[in-house]
Amino acid sequence: MATEIKVPTLGESVSEATVAQWLKSEGEAVQADEPLVELETDKVTLEVNAPAAGVLQKIAVQAGDNVGVDAVLGVLEEGAVANDAPAKPAAEEKTSTAAPEPKKTADSKSAAVSANADMPLSPAVRKLVDDNGLDASVIPASGKDGRLLKSDVLNFMENGGTAPAHAATAATSQGPREERVKMTRLRQSIAKRLKDAQNTAAILTTFNEVDMTNVMAVRNEYKESFEKRHGIKLGFMSFFIKAAVQALKDFPAVNAEIDDDEIIYKNFYDIGVAVSTPTGLVVPIVRDCDTKNFAEIEGSIIDLAVKGRDGKLAMDDMMGGSFTITNGGVFGSLVSTPIINPPQSAILGMHKIQQRPMVVDGEVKARPMMYLALSYDHRIIDGKEAVSFLVRIKDAIEDPQRLLLDI
Repeated sequence: MATEIKVPTLGESVSEATVAQWLKSEGEAVQADEPLVELETDKVTLEVNAPAAGVLQKIAVQAGDNVGVDAVLGVLEEGAVANDAPAKPAAEEKTSTAAPEPKKTADSKSAAVSANADMPLSPAVRKLVDDNGLDASVIPASGKDGRLLKSDVLNFMENGGTAPAHAATAATSQGPREERVKMTRLRQSIAKRLKDAQNTAAILTTFNEVDMTNVMAVRNEYKESFEKRHGIKLGFMSFFIKAAVQALKDFPAVNAEIDDDEIIYKNFYDIGVAVSTPTGLVVPIVRDCDTKNFAEIEGSIIDLAVKGRDGKLAMDDMMGGSFTITNGGVFGSLVSTPIINPPQSAILGMHKIQQRPMVVDGEVKARPMMYLALSYDHRIIDGKEAVSFLVRIKDAIEDPQRLLLDI
C-alpha cells in the first residue's frame, strides 16, 4: 500500500519550510519511525519520520525546495522489498558530479570509524566542517551507515582534531575568492526579527557592573554537594534567572509587551535563554521560573542547550517567552548592547567575569566583576524603571541571600 509522506504541522505562525536534506534514497528500505527527511523552518530544524516500515518509493521534492503544511514530500510503499541498488537523491547526484569523490582509504579500520563519503552532510554539519576547515572523511562518524553527525564534529574538535596543515594554503591558492551560499531559514528569520526590532522599538541600553564575589563563593562552597544531590552542576545562569524574576515582579513593565495601542502585562515568568547553535542563535524558553528551584532551572537550561546543539528544539521550546537573558561572556565579550527579542520589551546581557581593582571599605582590592547591560523598549519602560530594574538584579547577585529570602 502506497502512503504519502506529508509535511507535518510546523507550529504556531509557521506555514512553510525548506527541505534541508533527504536521509534516505528512492528504493531504500526504511523502518517505522525512522527519519526520512530534514525540514528547516525559520525557528527549528525537524525530522519527518516514516509512518510505517517499507520502501521509499518516490521523492517528490528535492533539497532546497520550499514546502507548505500538508505538501507531499514523497511516497512510501508499505511492506515492499528494497532494490538492490537504490538510487541517490538528486541533491546527492549533483554533489557527486560537481566534484570528484574523496579518495577512500583501503584501511578497513579507518573505513569503519570515518565518515562515509557517499553520505551527504546535513547543512549544520557542512557549516561546522567548512567553518573550521576540517576534512569530513577523517572524522569518526556515529550515525547510521556512517553518517556524520554534528556531535561527531564537535567531539572531534574538542579532542584536538584540527584542519589539515595544507588546508589554509590550498584554500588561498586554489579556492575561489568568494562563495555564495543561500541563507538558511533560521538565519533569514534572525535577520528579519532583529531588524524589525530596531525599526519598531525605541531601544536604549543602560549599564551597570556587579561584584561576583559572593555568588562565586556560594557556588564554590556548594557545587559538589549540589551536583551530588541533583546530578547537575550549579552554574551562574540560575542565579541571574532567579534575580530577574524578582526584579520583574517589582517592575512589571519590563515583563510586558505592546500590542497596537495596548500594553499586555504578563503574570508569568518564562525566561528565554539565548543559545548559540551550529545553525545560529536561538532562544529556547525556561518555563515558570518563579516556581522552579535552582536545580530545576539548571536542568531545564542543560536540556534546552543539548537539544539546540543537536537540532532537536521543537516549536514549543521557543514560543511565549516574556524576558530574555543572553551571556556573551562565554565567548569573551566584556560589554555589549543586546537587541530585544520581539515582542518582548527588554533583554539582559551578561558578560565576561574579569578581575578589576575596586575600592572596598576604603581599600583597593581585586574583585571578580561583570558588566551588565539591559536593553529596553523606551516606549513602554521609562529610564528610571530600567535603571532600577538593573540595580535590583545587581543587589540580588551581590547578596545571594536575597534570592533565598525573596527580598
